[in-house]
Formats: sequence, C-alpha cells, structure tokens
Amino acid sequence: MSTTKTAVPVTGTEIKGGTLSVTSIVFMVIAAAAPLTVIGGALPIGIATGNGAGYPTMYAISAVILILFSVGLTTMSRHIPEPGAFYSYVEATFGRRIGMGTAYLALLTYTAIQMAVYGFLGAQLALLFSAVGLPIPWWVCSLAVIAVVGLLGYRNIELSSKALGLVLIGEIAITLLIVAAVIYRGGSDGLGVASFTPEHVFSGSPGVGLMLAMAGFIGFEATTVFRGEAKDPDRTIPRATYIAVGVIGVFYTISGWAIVEAWGADNVVAEAVADPEGMVATTAVNYLGMWSGVVVQVLLLTSLFACVLSFHNVLTRYQHAISIKRGLPRQLRWVHQTYNSPHLSSFVQTATVALITVVAGIIGMDPVVHIFTWLSGLATFCIVLLMLLVSIAVIVYFHKRPELAESRWKKFVAPLLSVIGLGIVAFFLGTNLTDLVGGDSVVALCLAVSAPIVFALGVVFARFVPELDVERIQRRREKNAHLHRSQVAETEEDRIS
Repeated sequence: MSTTKTAVPVTGTEIKGGTLSVTSIVFMVIAAAAPLTVIGGALPIGIATGNGAGYPTMYAISAVILILFSVGLTTMSRHIPEPGAFYSYVEATFGRRIGMGTAYLALLTYTAIQMAVYGFLGAQLALLFSAVGLPIPWWVCSLAVIAVVGLLGYRNIELSSKALGLVLIGEIAITLLIVAAVIYRGGSDGLGVASFTPEHVFSGSPGVGLMLAMAGFIGFEATTVFRGEAKDPDRTIPRATYIAVGVIGVFYTISGWAIVEAWGADNVVAEAVADPEGMVATTAVNYLGMWSGVVVQVLLLTSLFACVLSFHNVLTRYQHAISIKRGLPRQLRWVHQTYNSPHLSSFVQTATVALITVVAGIIGMDPVVHIFTWLSGLATFCIVLLMLLVSIAVIVYFHKRPELAESRWKKFVAPLLSVIGLGIVAFFLGTNLTDLVGGDSVVALCLAVSAPIVFALGVVFARFVPELDVERIQRRREKNAHLHRSQVAETEEDRIS
C-alpha cells in the first residue's frame, strides 16, 4: 500500500518568533492603510464633505495624535507580560473581563474594515470586467479575491509581506510622480500653502474632515499584533510604529496638498464634488499623460488587495491570541508545522467573510453604498474607541505603579494628550456617524449600538469561561509524570522478582 507524505498540520500553539524585521512589519502596516486607496478614494470625499482645500492638514493633525498615542503604547509594552494586541494593554490594567471585551471589539473593527474593502474591491473588479464585456457579479469577484487572500494567509506571512511590498512600492511611486509633476509644473495657479492656512483649515466642516482623515490611518496599530513574530521586539515594534505613522502622515499630507495645488484652492472642492471617484486619475492624466490614468486604476485595485491581505493577517493573529486566552475555540490557536502560520484561524476568517459576501449578494446589498460605506464607518468609530481605551489604560497602569522608571512625558503627558485628541475625534464621530454611513439614521444607530453589545459579549464570556491556570496545569502534568515513572518502576521490580 502506497503512502503519501503530508505536512503535519500543527506542532503547538506558538507562532515562531524572530522572523519579521522592521521593514516587513512597516510594509504590512502601510499596506493595511492602503495609501493609494486613501488618496484616490477618500481624499476627494474629505475635500468635498470636510474642510475643502484645508483637508490635507487633517492628515497631519491625525498623525500627531497617533504619534502621541504610540508613545504610551510602546512604553507600556516594555512592562506588561504579554504585550501585543490592544486588548493585552487593557487587560494588564483593568483585568481579563474588560480585556476580553476589548478583544471582541477589535475583532468587530477589523472584520468590518476587511469586509468593507472586499465589497469595494469586488465592485471595482466587476466594473472592470463589465467594460470588456464580461458581466460578472461583484460578489463573485469578491469571493475570488477572498480565496487568494485565504491561500496566502494560510501559508507564510513572509510571503504575504513580499507581495505587499511589491504592491506598496508601485502605489507610492505613482503618487510621488503625480506630486513631482504638480510641483514641476507649478500647479494650477502657482504653488502655495492654502491647505495649511487657518482660513481653509477651519472652513466647511473641519470635524468631518478630521474624522475622515483619521480613518485613513486604520491599520497602523497592527505593529503590536506582530510583536510575537518580530526580531528583537523591544526595538523592532516601537521603530516600526513610529516609522509607519510618520511615513503615512507625511505621505498623505504632501499628496493631499499636491492634489489641491493641481486644481487650485478655489476650484478643488467643485472638482471633488463633481467626480470623486476619478479625480486623482484625472489629475494624473493632466500632469503625467494618458498612460498614468490606467496605471492609477490598476494600482488602486492592487492597493485594495494589499489592504485586505494585511488585515487578514492581523485578524488571524488576533483570533490566535484570543483563542490562547480561551476567548475563542481552542483549534484557532494551532500553528502549521511547515508554514508557521495560524492556519485554522486563517481558514475560519476566510470562511467568515466568504459567508457574509454570499449573504450580501443574495439579499442584493450594494457593495459600495451599503457594505463599504456602512462597515468602514463602523470600523472608524470602533478603532477610535479602542485607542481611547488603550490610552486610558496606559495612564492608569503607570499611576498604579509609580516605581516604574519611565519619564512623566511617556507615562502621563503624551497619553493624556492622546486621550484629549482621540476624545475630540470620538465626539465628532458620534455626532456625525449618520453622515459617515450615508445619511441613514437607523443604520447609524444599529452600528453604534453594535460596538457596546460586542464589547459586553466579550466581558460576559470572560465571566463564565475563566482563563487557564497555567501553573496548576503544569503541576498536574508533573504529578502525572511522577506517577507514571513510579508505575514503571514498580512494574520493573515485579518483573525482576
């Protein structure tokens, strides 16, 4: 009888550490932020519905808030036993129940943003196929992408990071070419700094602008999720976090300024309102030539793909970590022997979004108006709540431990400024959530209520499913091993007798 050699599915529950460098993590995090998607899709909307020509400044303000947030995050990571995902910081301060509620809220956040992008990407692919005479439904296109992402997520994260790196280089390159061309040709009416003047920054609806700009950074916090796989995590994670926020902030701000200058501060709002989907592609054609419009459209698709792939990796590791905490089925903690990936977690995440996609297709949901708009609004709302919880946890943690040798700036001032900044953003999100999800107040209420409901489910689950007592289990194993050795010795004595 012939046998086929197959890889053993699992070897344990720990993902091998020391495999990811600063560069790999930064690539995945910036890819999750989807820079070309933000510039090509969200920027025109921010200009049209936010504060017009002053909208690029909101990216700079958001970056400052998130850098302040990162100070407390990376400082606390050196002192807690299991630094990593957001919930671990909350758990270290407020206990397992609040920590599990935070973990469930994070799962809702990343599942929502991943599903939102799958819907948008499926719609874009459907339009592309329709243009060449192939009327393929958007949900079929989304399922095809889900299958590819699931395969990459099942295998090796380094493979994913290489794919993300290639895509990221392309989308950054074309955007910088547009910026360079605008600067070289002097924009529409000569280069200026209208985007950064109080007159424009505080025009229109700056609160809406700040909230939309903050949404463009979703994914930067994923640096902490890969801590267990990082080389020298105490140095790699802080560096990757600051680099990611800095690069994203500078890139968005400069790119946004260049788009404003390309059309002129007085004309940019009208153009953004008239053609938000094609504004950046048209800008590229005007300043680089016809070829660039096609390149922008293609790279927009690859940018969206890189985004869902990165969030898939984040989600699978969240599920893996929560499973170890007994917050999810134990099978999700298993790690593949060959690929060193939480493969069952990847499979479950793939099946989850595939099921949602099929149901959305059957009931006739629009991939952009419904899926993308509603779920990206929910994700933005939830991520700000998560960061608020973490910033408060940092302050409380160090207040209870005055003996820890950290500067007042790192353990109090920066986190407090972060709480103030995030609190302002949360206020604008709460008061403008209806507009953020397309104007449907019933949908906005349902989405807003889903966050505390999911958080409460995590708290209740942790109440009835206590964490494993690792020390007790170890003592039991040692006792059983001792009994086994005694039984073997007695059997040997009887045999000799």
